[in-house]
Amino acid sequence: MKNTTGVAKRCVSLALAAVMALSLAGCKGKANEGIQAEGGSAPAQTGAAGEKIVNIGVTSSLNTLNPLLMDGVEMNKYATGLMFLPLMDLDKDMNFEGMLADSITAEDGSNFLVHIDDQAVWSDGTPVTADDVIYTALRICSPVIGNVAMMYYVFEGVGDDGFVEAGADHVEGITKVDDKTVRFTTKAPMSLITFKASYARYLMPLPKHVIENISEENLMSDPWFNKPDVVSGPYRVTEFDRDHYVAYEANKDYWKGAPKIDRLNIKIVEGSQLYAGLKSGEIDVTQNTMSSIPLEDYESVQSLENVNVSFGDPITNQSVFIRTSNIPDAKVRQAMLYAIDRRQILDQLLKGNGEVSEGFLSSASPYFDESITPVTYDPEKAKTLLEESGWDKNKTIKFCIDSGDSTFVNAASVIAAQWAAVGIKADIQTMDINTLLGNANKGDFDVMAVQYTYPPVDPYADVAWLLGGEGSWTEYSNDKVNEALSKVQLSSDIGELKGLYSIIDKQVQEDVPMFSAYIIKTMAAVNKRLTGAEPSVYGFLNHVEQWDIAQ
Repeated sequence: MKNTTGVAKRCVSLALAAVMALSLAGCKGKANEGIQAEGGSAPAQTGAAGEKIVNIGVTSSLNTLNPLLMDGVEMNKYATGLMFLPLMDLDKDMNFEGMLADSITAEDGSNFLVHIDDQAVWSDGTPVTADDVIYTALRICSPVIGNVAMMYYVFEGVGDDGFVEAGADHVEGITKVDDKTVRFTTKAPMSLITFKASYARYLMPLPKHVIENISEENLMSDPWFNKPDVVSGPYRVTEFDRDHYVAYEANKDYWKGAPKIDRLNIKIVEGSQLYAGLKSGEIDVTQNTMSSIPLEDYESVQSLENVNVSFGDPITNQSVFIRTSNIPDAKVRQAMLYAIDRRQILDQLLKGNGEVSEGFLSSASPYFDESITPVTYDPEKAKTLLEESGWDKNKTIKFCIDSGDSTFVNAASVIAAQWAAVGIKADIQTMDINTLLGNANKGDFDVMAVQYTYPPVDPYADVAWLLGGEGSWTEYSNDKVNEALSKVQLSSDIGELKGLYSIIDKQVQEDVPMFSAYIIKTMAAVNKRLTGAEPSVYGFLNHVEQWDIAQ
């Protein structure tokens, strides 16, 4: 399928489940060359007399705290956004909420106006202006910085490699309208939703007046980024160890109101340590995607008297991709789906913490079509379809899975047994995530399963790539799907998008180039002493300045 905007060329790893902190090395670019870890001891559990301290426990890895090196990984975005606000973000209900900008509008299909909140100021009192936005965008497009993950090749004046010419002093498609307004111009039409989701959420302006004299060569490692003294967000970093913690102090001059919590720490731990940390109070709060509480600890965490537990929206899809060039008969692929008791797997292995859905979208998406009934377990129908297809029962399919996902390792055994019961032999091959993704990109599988998050408000890029014919994981293409996708990339009307994605999911259900084994609802927990903190898949830190500790 041809993609006119180029957005579908995004690195696949950016959408893989944040729960597993997955990313392909090729998508990280120079992210790991960002702020260097200072090491040292962990942040203090107690501060000066009267200081309020909160510890967030996460299991995701941290690549960078430098806005110029953002790579789409939510952990990096959350940790950096505490200091440098993005233009816009999603709230807990997955509506777009202004952070540094108070509005983003479309003049037409290719021109988007970003207006910076008139109240927005840096912590030194200097207003945040269009110049800060333009300066930051120009640096992101610099070949010296080398950030390929931000996908700025969609804008006028930026090469297809995502860069402007070395030494360029402007980007043709990113221009100043007035002191508070910036116009972004794309090479081809793009929906306002895609602009907000793929660009506004990840552009975190830097203070031009403070760092404009730092050479581009030093912007990736200058000491200023270790402890920035001028920020737009509620906190500034004081120390960190890339593998263990980030420590912040409150920006008392935050323009949205001084944070009530004096010191905030992000503690990077193993999933198995979260229960003990929540129990002891060393961890105050976990989040649904950055903090992966092991399923086996769910009941123990729920039994703790000092925490409140919640479950996030179902967005992490345990997707199963079928190489349609290896298994070309749709009847065989349908039989593979009818042969699996997905409800049993969800109830027994995930204790019901999730849902069974069809295609790409879960009930968390505004485009979810509740009228699409998931295929039910019907082994007799599976046998009939296999017989009609002339399936060779002596053939063995190569079923590749992630060895690090213990829940699906168990689920895969169930699936293989249920396939065997209808006449499909499967050889389960477990491998680490990097090997799995490498093999997937080479097409070295018949069936491959991986946790994948399709952004609920803008799944277009991932769906377009995965159903993009030759070169995609599925090698599947369908004219009806292609036509729907061509309309999706230009629309911002929720009703129209719901209808278009319904066409896609219904066709996927019929042809089965992929299916969802289950969609996970992940657990989060917050200490009862902490007020104002509401764990959620999106918008977790949007109003962190309002968090407080009950007296």
